[in-house]
Amino acid sequence: MALVPGIQSPTRKVPAHIARPEYVGRPAPAPYTGPEVQTAETIEKMRIAGGIAARAMAEAAKLIAPGVTTDALDAVAHEYMCDHGAYPSDLGYRGFPKSVCTSINEVICHGIPDSTVLQDGDIVNIDATAYIHGVHGDLNATYLVGDVDEESRLLVERTRESLDRAIKAVKPGRQINVIGRVIESYAKRFDYGVVRDFTGHGINTSFHSGLIVPHYDSERATEVIKPGMTFTIEPMLTLGTYDYEIWADGWTVVTKDRKRTAQFEHTLVVTANGAEILTLP
Repeated sequence: MALVPGIQSPTRKVPAHIARPEYVGRPAPAPYTGPEVQTAETIEKMRIAGGIAARAMAEAAKLIAPGVTTDALDAVAHEYMCDHGAYPSDLGYRGFPKSVCTSINEVICHGIPDSTVLQDGDIVNIDATAYIHGVHGDLNATYLVGDVDEESRLLVERTRESLDRAIKAVKPGRQINVIGRVIESYAKRFDYGVVRDFTGHGINTSFHSGLIVPHYDSERATEVIKPGMTFTIEPMLTLGTYDYEIWADGWTVVTKDRKRTAQFEHTLVVTANGAEILTLP
């Protein structure tokens, strides 16, 4: 059965003492004009932000079970980030109404937490980003709800593997398109679709810096990877087409054929020999 929108709860409050990103209360963020290579100080702050986001996501994931609403997942992640002095980056970003994204089954990304109840056999992605000390840390993962069919379970497992392979491919001197090449070549082994229009991105003091990290082999992604660059890799693989539609809410992206899709994400910093994950709990 195809998903339909649920009912959203009132906007959650963030304590006044927690610093807000500059875009909160504005239609869009200010364009990022800084470098993609970050200082050691910024990277250390991102490690803190990434750790908070990872732990908030893990706390929310503990609730995942048939009968639980996606709004309940949002509440747990929101509370965890606020309790640890971080602002939930999603809340108010271009008007997004909740603190994390929750994407079920055919939802590729940007699902809005609401009264929708998780069902036995669903898969659900939680995407959490924390803002603290002036920087962001962003990650997501797809989870199984109860007894999930083998096809969906393998999709989730292989999407996680595609992220792991892509991270291992990150080396200074290579072009950004090596990331998408590795993901796409792996996904093709299983006839999975690879979503093209939603990508990884540069991240630092800006939630989305303007750097684009495609998950397919794009001849336009020629930027050379350099030590100190910080960005996300977040492959979205589908059981069918990578074509999509967007709900009337302007956010929820669903596969056009309504087949299932999975996603995993980490924020990385490029090191002298590869990449370090900054979003570890």
